[in-house]
Amino acid sequence: MVEIKTDTALKAMREAGRVVAHALAAAREAAAVGVRMRELDEAARAVLTEAGARSPFLGYQPSFAPVPFPAVICASVNDAVAHGIPDGYRLRDGDLVSIDCGAELDGWTGDAAISFTVGTPRPADVELIAATQQALDAGIAAATVGHRIGDISHAISTVARKAACGMPADFGGHGIGRQMHEDPHVPNHGRPGRGFPLRHGLTLAIEPMLMAGGHNDYYTDADGWTLRTIDGSRAAHIEHTIAITQDGPRILTLP
Repeated sequence: MVEIKTDTALKAMREAGRVVAHALAAAREAAAVGVRMRELDEAARAVLTEAGARSPFLGYQPSFAPVPFPAVICASVNDAVAHGIPDGYRLRDGDLVSIDCGAELDGWTGDAAISFTVGTPRPADVELIAATQQALDAGIAAATVGHRIGDISHAISTVARKAACGMPADFGGHGIGRQMHEDPHVPNHGRPGRGFPLRHGLTLAIEPMLMAGGHNDYYTDADGWTLRTIDGSRAAHIEHTIAITQDGPRILTLP
């Protein structure tokens, strides 16, 4: 079932989204050469605690996962596309890092992700991150009343194809609100004019994941969570929670 949110609910989701933005900013600020990935998780966790928010990631266990997720952020490095577990890995000069984070505050949820480089950036990584941001921007621009989910999907995939990047076909965005994952599913591949109609009050997490090698295939790491590119190429993941409104798409996960 798809829940259409009231304007009051959208205001509450905006506050949850603000917490997510601050947690992501804290994780990014903590990222530096030599810093362990779990330290980024600790930085984000401190923000959630200070805000009185709960992590929807911590303890989450969907059907594909062998164990509950053990952290408040997903921290994916280089060829990891998404769902990376922050551990003792020390960041190295030139690493490409994607951080995904959620927050539940007063019964409402926000979800967002960022990608960035540590130390000296590789030009190809800068281009990959820029293409992923462009794909997200295109998806958000298509998220208007009267369009359909397929219009968002088509906008994202058009940018990815132009950049010669692949995207994991089984993963994409989703509805969000009282829970982190709600209907409808928001594929990153799709045809315009198809899918669920976009109405005022519909809230979505839109999240393109671009893989530089151009393949859509991926594999799951031995930890049962981390998705990696099949060819070892690098990946980027950027996400916002948005609301469909009569005045256009509203990003809820800004600071």
